[in-house]
Amino acid sequence: MKDSPKQFYNSKLEQHAQELAVVKRKLNLSSTLRLLVFLGIAAGIYFLWGNLQVVIPFAIVGIVIFLFLVTRHTQLKYQRDITQALLEYNQRELRVLNRDFHDLPDGLSYNNPAHEYSQDIDLFGRGSFFQYLNRTALASGTDVLANAFLANDITDILDKQEAIKELSVLAAWRQRFWSIATLVKTEASATTVTYWLENYAAFTPSFSKALSYGFSAVTLLGFIAYYFQFISGFVVFAIFGLGLLISARFMGKIGKLSNTVSKVQSTFDQYAKLIACIEEQEMKSVLLSRKRTDIINTASSTSGKLRKFSKLLDALDQRNNILVAIFVNGFFLRDILITHKIEQWIAAHKNEVGIWFETIAFFDAYNSLGNYAFNHPSYQFPEIVAQGNTLHSTKAIHPLLDPEVAISSDITIGREQFFIVTGANMAGKSTFLRTVALQIVMGNMGLPLPAEKVSYQPIKLITSMRTTDSLTDDESYFFSELKRLKFIVDEIKNDRYFIILDEILKGTNSTDKAIGSRKFVDKLVASKSTGIIATHDLSLTQAAEELAAVENYFFDARIVDDELFFDYTLKKGICENMNASFLLKKMEIVD
Repeated sequence: MKDSPKQFYNSKLEQHAQELAVVKRKLNLSSTLRLLVFLGIAAGIYFLWGNLQVVIPFAIVGIVIFLFLVTRHTQLKYQRDITQALLEYNQRELRVLNRDFHDLPDGLSYNNPAHEYSQDIDLFGRGSFFQYLNRTALASGTDVLANAFLANDITDILDKQEAIKELSVLAAWRQRFWSIATLVKTEASATTVTYWLENYAAFTPSFSKALSYGFSAVTLLGFIAYYFQFISGFVVFAIFGLGLLISARFMGKIGKLSNTVSKVQSTFDQYAKLIACIEEQEMKSVLLSRKRTDIINTASSTSGKLRKFSKLLDALDQRNNILVAIFVNGFFLRDILITHKIEQWIAAHKNEVGIWFETIAFFDAYNSLGNYAFNHPSYQFPEIVAQGNTLHSTKAIHPLLDPEVAISSDITIGREQFFIVTGANMAGKSTFLRTVALQIVMGNMGLPLPAEKVSYQPIKLITSMRTTDSLTDDESYFFSELKRLKFIVDEIKNDRYFIILDEILKGTNSTDKAIGSRKFVDKLVASKSTGIIATHDLSLTQAAEELAAVENYFFDARIVDDELFFDYTLKKGICENMNASFLLKKMEIVD
């Protein structure tokens, strides 16, 4: 029997806790060993000083061993950080399964009042669907995910579904990818790095490699000659001085480049690991396979290219070490050689990096969608149909409500049909509207839906539920609403939309509202749109008697023994019981 998400995360927690304890012990041992080797080198040089023919080889061997231990220690630290990230991932998922997610990034900056629906359906912000679903680790991945929420795109839904299904079963791989991505620390965004590469102007001469190798050969011959006492130390010093003069010729531009690469080196190092993750995992679905091809359809591995560039950037960054800046440059022209190799890499790959970064961002975003599907194994991927009902959903609930206590709704709305929904305050109208809206948004994204069974004829969504006035633009509430309705009228001329409205013309008097609302309903029906209109205006329900496309539904409220009861169930017909006056009296606002 397949483990539940909760069982899976608990088993991973236990596994990673044990791994973290092991790697911490190795780190402690590594630190001790490094200290002992360092002290051994220092003691050896002290006691052997005066015998240069012995002390120099001893120092070189000792430094090589010490550098090896430093490298191994760095690898252990990285392993510790990865394991710690995996531990935190599984701890977080257990919290989210218990609906504890309000500390996660809320994506509020992506909310756009001018968008077709983003402001109205709790898509972004605290307690939003985005906050509940988002697991991106990279800013570029977050952008891709937010754009998927906002795309209103009804194409390739089956391909999106297959991609999400495939990623949902790759739980360990998704966690590994996220743990690597979360360690990416950089002062420059992926877009900034790509722009810098595409516009970089090389400055080292074409013969830089020959110059550096030739000068290094002269230096080594000088060392050997001095070692065997064929030349004096003055000649070695002269070689050193000449090397410093040559290096100084490029010092300013190399220094400027070094300041730049110090901000992006970590990005390339971690991105190489992320690319390697994608290269190592075979993808079968059309969408994932196509995205993966963007990085593997080359003669050599993309991760290898990025790793090479990262090492070059890291090597240049080492020039800040005074020993490297003076002695290694003076004897080997190191900075010139490394800079030339960096410029050769940029010239060869600058037009590919943007595609590689976009691929990483795509997988970072889609891993969130796969994680959502994994966390909700009972949710259903909608059957995509070409005709029939626009949406037929059995026992649908809002994705942010606890399935154990949520009251479900059966929703069947045909093509070019409109529901007019009436109901008492707090009876469930707004939650119902947002449930339907999210079924459409999630369906278009390829996500599984919180329902027992769903069939869906893809359609774009547009809403008007939370119109606000604007002090900045000196707009009244009523004028803001008129602009929104004008936006809807203009959009439905160009495409098919599912329209969801929560009250029409809230900003005017009741008589004027009733007349205007009815005319607007007539216009929507004539446009052959589909949708739902919630209202307290019972006169609007008369449209169902005159227009075949319109049906009336309601949410009821009952007063029993001076208490208000809701069943939150969608029923066919018109609401007869309103509750505003009862609540005013019950809360002692009025007598």
